[in-house]
Amino acid sequence: MCNFNKYNSDTKALIHILVQKCSKSVGGANSLLGLIEAIKEKKPNALIDSACKVDSKDLNIRWNKIVFKDKFDVLEEAIGSHKSLEDESFNILQNENQKKKKKILNMVKTLAPIEFKVSVKNSDELTGFSFKIFDTIKEDCAELNPLFVAMFFCSTEYMKKALKYEIYDLDTTKD
Repeated sequence: MCNFNKYNSDTKALIHILVQKCSKSVGGANSLLGLIEAIKEKKPNALIDSACKVDSKDLNIRWNKIVFKDKFDVLEEAIGSHKSLEDESFNILQNENQKKKKKILNMVKTLAPIEFKVSVKNSDELTGFSFKIFDTIKEDCAELNPLFVAMFFCSTEYMKKALKYEIYDLDTTKD
């Protein structure tokens, strides 16, 4: 999940477009990367910080609900086991163990309302962006938002690769 090179070109392009759009809304790639570095500096993890915020030089990210350690541990384990699958899907409910699946489902219900808002310090022109932990929640599907995973669980190198990725148009036929 955090190995950008393992994705197919469509998934890479989708993540690239998403990350580019976000970086433009906050003043560029360096500002976004600075925020990610600030998130990585929080120990043990920024998500379980009771202040529900992280500040960098240019940006800040805030969220509306405390993530308790027990739910964070379930999320981290689900992401960790999903990372090792090298699956392009972001669905964390793909688990054969019913007991684990139930824990994951309870965690999803608890964390689904959380919304992250990234805003720019000292700028009225840049809009920032917001996102949630999950893109899709259905009966047997809880797809993680790739932006959430990239910002809180993947390396800064992952985000750099996503930002630098070039989309090639393979359709060379011209009218």
